[in-house]
Amino acid sequence: MTARHQPLPNLTDVDLRLLRVFYAVVLSRGFAAAQHRLGISASNISVHISQLEKRLGVRLCERGRRGFRLTEEGRLVYDAALNLFRATDNFRSSVGSARGKLVGEVHFGFVDAIVTHRALRLDEAIAEFTDIAPDVELNLDVSSPQELVQGLIEERYHVVLGPQLERRDFLTYRAFTEERKSLYCGRAHRMFPRRDGDITLGELARTPTVARSYMSEAAISGEFKLLSSATASHMESVALMILSGQFIGHLPDHYASQWVARGEMRALFEDRFSYSDWFQLAHRTRERNRSALAFIEVLARRCEPPAAAERGRHSGR
Repeated sequence: MTARHQPLPNLTDVDLRLLRVFYAVVLSRGFAAAQHRLGISASNISVHISQLEKRLGVRLCERGRRGFRLTEEGRLVYDAALNLFRATDNFRSSVGSARGKLVGEVHFGFVDAIVTHRALRLDEAIAEFTDIAPDVELNLDVSSPQELVQGLIEERYHVVLGPQLERRDFLTYRAFTEERKSLYCGRAHRMFPRRDGDITLGELARTPTVARSYMSEAAISGEFKLLSSATASHMESVALMILSGQFIGHLPDHYASQWVARGEMRALFEDRFSYSDWFQLAHRTRERNRSALAFIEVLARRCEPPAAAERGRHSGR
């Protein structure tokens, strides 16, 4: 009888540890990237995955010069492991609640460059939750709005926060506050010392622009087309490109203010090319993890201003 057709052995603590390693590798999208998350070397990770494959009788992933890729069987095992960990975490949360304690893990995803958005008061929310739930492991992760929603669908996150979150029927949304973004250039850029009135729109249209990889510049500038010459997936990368003096690009005003105050950046054509997004909190409507629900309640109380609260739980941008 081949390994594939052998009966699946009962899961042991060792199997669960190996599944945790596999889960972390998939989240990190490779062995090398999972080293920091797991605190072990890539070679040890490889040994653990090989042990799990032998234990389950299937090949879970392809790894090598072409990079990391899940096999069809690996995807099925990952989905099953995710359901297993989710059920285990919900069990721990429910039992802990019965004993008057919040326990388990809460996974919170949000967009980058958010620490300077003081209106959200995320630091206060984290401090309050840590006080009321000291036994809960709070995991924070930065990603794009699209990946945040996908993370909710795949149950990698319990709750996410960001602008322009895709609408899904099984998710609950809560609008918080606006974030204004403007078009910036760096001090080394040729437009920096010039007044907006001395810059023609034709010249602006020919100026190399750094765009976010997950968002179309057309959505920002309307009918006017900016020259997208580079892409970046995070705001810090956008800021670096702008500071180089070779590109212009959009940044949140609260994030760019540190460079504006030092005379290292300035906004261009604010009346025409600035725009605002609504920050939204999203989570699964049928979320059952009690620790996650407690964290969501704290976020809503700390981050949501009174004006946003009046728009209701399901308001849009």
